[in-house]
Amino acid sequence: MNTHPHFQMRARQLSRRWFLRDCGVGLGSIALGSLLGNQSAAATTNPLAPRQPHFAPKAKRVIYLFQAGAPSHLDLFDHKPELEKWNGKPAPAELLKGYRAAFINPSSALMSSRFKFAQHGQAGMTLSELLPHTASIADDVTFIRSMQTDAVNHAPAQILMNTGSQLFGRPSFGAWTLYGLGSEAEDLPGYVVLSSAKGTSGGAGNWGCGFLPTVYAGVPFRSTGDPVLYLSNPKGIDAETQRTSLDALRRLNEGEHAETGDPEILTRINSYELAYKMQTSAPDLMDLKNESKETLEMYGLDPVNPQPGFAKNCLLARRLIERGGRFVQLFHEAWDQHAGIKDLLPKNCKDTDQASAALVKDLKQRGLLDDTIVIWGGEFGRTPMVQGAADDKAGRDHHNRCFTMWVAGGGFKRGAVHGESDELGFNVARDPVHVHDLHATLLHLLGFEHTRLIFRSQGRDYRLTDVHGNVVKSLLA
Repeated sequence: MNTHPHFQMRARQLSRRWFLRDCGVGLGSIALGSLLGNQSAAATTNPLAPRQPHFAPKAKRVIYLFQAGAPSHLDLFDHKPELEKWNGKPAPAELLKGYRAAFINPSSALMSSRFKFAQHGQAGMTLSELLPHTASIADDVTFIRSMQTDAVNHAPAQILMNTGSQLFGRPSFGAWTLYGLGSEAEDLPGYVVLSSAKGTSGGAGNWGCGFLPTVYAGVPFRSTGDPVLYLSNPKGIDAETQRTSLDALRRLNEGEHAETGDPEILTRINSYELAYKMQTSAPDLMDLKNESKETLEMYGLDPVNPQPGFAKNCLLARRLIERGGRFVQLFHEAWDQHAGIKDLLPKNCKDTDQASAALVKDLKQRGLLDDTIVIWGGEFGRTPMVQGAADDKAGRDHHNRCFTMWVAGGGFKRGAVHGESDELGFNVARDPVHVHDLHATLLHLLGFEHTRLIFRSQGRDYRLTDVHGNVVKSLLA
């Protein structure tokens, strides 16, 4: 077990008031209370100072494009000609033994994809016609067609995918990354969350700090107006008044910290200082006027008036990591097609396909892809059985036994497919990758032995992979 104090932090004596105020699933009682930066001169330690992991990392940062609601692997990534032969027929009885569906009767008829597939790239990746832009980066991506998860409903599945547990209140993957590596951003948060479409089923627990100090929680940015609420000064407050007020508040907080030792007071001090810096840095981040016309068009943005949404968030993700950000997570909740998959899935792909591919291309052009991990995927897949009538209104139910994600950069293989599902896309047939295995592999590329990146809470050591997980070495370059 690692004896370094950073990885062996013990539970502190915390007041009930402190716990209820700052350590819920959310980010705290006020928006600015979650913004962190460098420690002030009087502070003892900077919890966000860059740190070295257990061994030399392949990747330094992560961009996670979380497609909440669960995209259909069978209509996007995993072509099943055999499913066409079974279209309209009930699934084989032996396939359904022990199977638990979320909403449908498991004996519902099988449904083949309504969309065409073709091979792309030098390795001949088979992808849906709905993903022409993803097809253009096929040689830079590894498709994991054998993902598995334990949860069958959205909220627990999203929480599991992002925290390693179906229980609310555990630290997110982004929080663990920031806890382990610190941040290189001086005037922006190290962990930023950007959302488009609907809100996630798992809510703020997807990017929370859990029992880690709140300095490591993700900070949601808004797509319009101030990136963070109340970042601008109210009327009548000039820069001199603000600075004087912040200095006085810092002295009061430092006095309280000297008396109680509460680490959240340091969080509060850094919150106000970072917010002060962000009054300049955040508007600069959000201002795309210095991006070229070609870059904006590559992401699918109007060069004259780029609108908020997934495409703009992808570009902001690149700009954030250029400014030292450690972890950027995009949430696009739009993929829960229990009905109308024929019409809704093309719209989802139109909203996300071009920008997802543009992000990978942009990072590669700028020399950032080699040490940046890009992840694309949802919380589970969709059933090969139909939900509803087998017509143009048909959809697919939740399916946790087998689904597809893709990863790029940061030490992953390129132009590869890992794993395989069975002929109906129902079960994993070869090389399964559980959520815990994915987390172990991601931490490995960031330079961590996942069993040693731990935090003690309530008398036991916790880690992102809990008591599970193996590094999937065949995914590594």
